[in-house]
Amino acid sequence: MYRGTTDELIIANKELVYQNTEKEKRAGELLAANNELAYQNSEKEKRAAELAIANNELAYQNAEKEKRANELIIANKELAYQNSEKEQRAAELVIANNELKFQNQEKQKRADELNVANVELAFQNSEKENRAAELIIANDELKFQNLEKQKRADELNIANIELAFQNSEKESRAAELIIANSELKFQNEEKQNRAEELEIAYNKIKKAEEFLKEYILGLEKMMFMTHHKVRQPVANILGISRILNQFLRSPATLKKMVGYMEVSAIALDDFTKELTIFVSELEKKGKSNGVE
Repeated sequence: MYRGTTDELIIANKELVYQNTEKEKRAGELLAANNELAYQNSEKEKRAAELAIANNELAYQNAEKEKRANELIIANKELAYQNSEKEQRAAELVIANNELKFQNQEKQKRADELNVANVELAFQNSEKENRAAELIIANDELKFQNLEKQKRADELNIANIELAFQNSEKESRAAELIIANSELKFQNEEKQNRAEELEIAYNKIKKAEEFLKEYILGLEKMMFMTHHKVRQPVANILGISRILNQFLRSPATLKKMVGYMEVSAIALDDFTKELTIFVSELEKKGKSNGVE
């Protein structure tokens, strides 16, 4: 776009120089015509004087008089022709001036278009820098999420090891229960009492295990919710706060950034309420199952 505008300006300048040269030529021709006209007028006066002298002195020379009259007619025709040429040169000069004015207007238009193009280029460079800053923030967030994912995987491995240990303990308790039943087989009354107590204890353990499984699932869900619903708005707020100073002189962009920060803050507040309700319901389930 800039190359085309520059070429047009160069062509316009060359055309202007050409028009100025032509204008000077026409002015020179007009000056020469005026000089020639003055010369012709002087010659006309000389011829008139000579004619008067010839008429006074050479009255008898009629033939010479006729010749001088013919020369005078020719001179008048030449003068009329020169006047016509002078008017044509003046008309051409007016046209040249109009053309020069038009070219100056076109040159100003091209300069205005160049200024608009420079403003547009500056705006595009600013937008490019904004996109680069957003990309950096997105890369930092992706790196943080990968680290959080690795931490959750490590925590899940630990939970699996703990669950395997609890299953082993459960099997050990079952073996001990079988041994106790074999040893106290002869104690029927005690066996009945112990069986009832054992059944109650077993039901409590079963409820506790069920609640423990549900509690573990709840913790995993809570960690998932924390990761996806807390880290994202927090990261957005942090990212916006890092680049907020860059837009202090741009109220529209600054207002947009504050709007993004407000959306993240509202999302964080909604999740806090949701998390509070979730933990409260989890505690109620534990109390209803007899787990304190």
